[in-house]
Amino acid sequence: MTNFPALGLLAFAFNAYGQTPSTTPPPATDPPAAAQPAAQPQATQPQAAQSQGRSPGGDVGSGAGDIGKGAGKGAGDLAKGTGKGAADLVTLHPVGAVENVGKGVGGAAKNVGVGTAKGTGKIVKGTGRAIKHIF
Repeated sequence: MTNFPALGLLAFAFNAYGQTPSTTPPPATDPPAAAQPAAQPQATQPQAAQSQGRSPGGDVGSGAGDIGKGAGKGAGDLAKGTGKGAADLVTLHPVGAVENVGKGVGGAAKNVGVGTAKGTGKIVKGTGRAIKHIF
């Protein structure tokens, strides 16, 4: 139980690190279009800027977010199924109650599993890239 606050703090630190830009964009070297003569057509098109990939810390933070999203969706499905099951039980429909609670548990397990798998994959990828970057 005492590890949960430490894990939360660690996930927050990785998330905060992942949101800081690792490099500054290069300054623009092209003169403005108004400064160029109008009679001369431009011969070259400006190249599209390459999109930078996510940093290793960003991968870890995104993975932690995916785990949280999966847990949140799972809790929502569980609450929804439990609520419907309770309503069916009150209206004396025990079979419907069991069915709805089962659907809620199944949806919760699916969402938690998917979120955990995606999140863990991103965390492992980010951690591997960070270690690779050190060496």
